[in-house]
Amino acid sequence: MRILTLILLGLLCTLQYDLWWGKNGLAEYHEAQSYVTRQMHDNEQLVARNALLYREIEDLNKGLAAVEELARNDLGMIKPGETFYRLLLADKPRP
Repeated sequence: MRILTLILLGLLCTLQYDLWWGKNGLAEYHEAQSYVTRQMHDNEQLVARNALLYREIEDLNKGLAAVEELARNDLGMIKPGETFYRLLLADKPRP
C-alpha cells in the first residue's frame, strides 16, 4: 500500500509539473493571453485610424471644401483675384 501511495504521489507531482511549467502549461497560456490582449489593443487603434482615413477619403470624393483646403495648405494655391499675405517672423528680436 505504501508503494502505491508513493507511485500515485510521484504521478501527481509529474502532472503538476506539466501543468505549471510543461509545454502548453499555464506559463505559456498567460503569455499567449497577454499577446492576444496587446494585439486587440493594436487592432482597435488601427480600426480608429482606418475610420479616420475612410472619412477623409469620402470627404475628398464628395466635397470640394476639403480639396480646396488641401490645395491651400499643402500646395500654397490661392484663388484668382485673391491677395495672399505671408508674415515671416524675424530671426533676432530688435532692441
